[in-house]
Amino acid sequence: MAVVQKMKDTKVFAEECLSELQKVTWPDSDQLRSATLVVILFTIAVSAVIWLMDVLSDWGIRTIMGLFGA
Repeated sequence: MAVVQKMKDTKVFAEECLSELQKVTWPDSDQLRSATLVVILFTIAVSAVIWLMDVLSDWGIRTIMGLFGA
């Protein structure tokens, strides 16, 4: 009995998913292009900040270690 119920539940779930996908407003190519550009620029900006933090912390640690002769 449990297997039959799970199969029915799965069928209902799949039907509901298809119903919801038909309600989605998909982006056109201009929206997709601009969103992609924003993601790429944001990724570059965050990467630059992380790189800068890495360089500064490396410089700080080398400076502190140099003070102690390491």
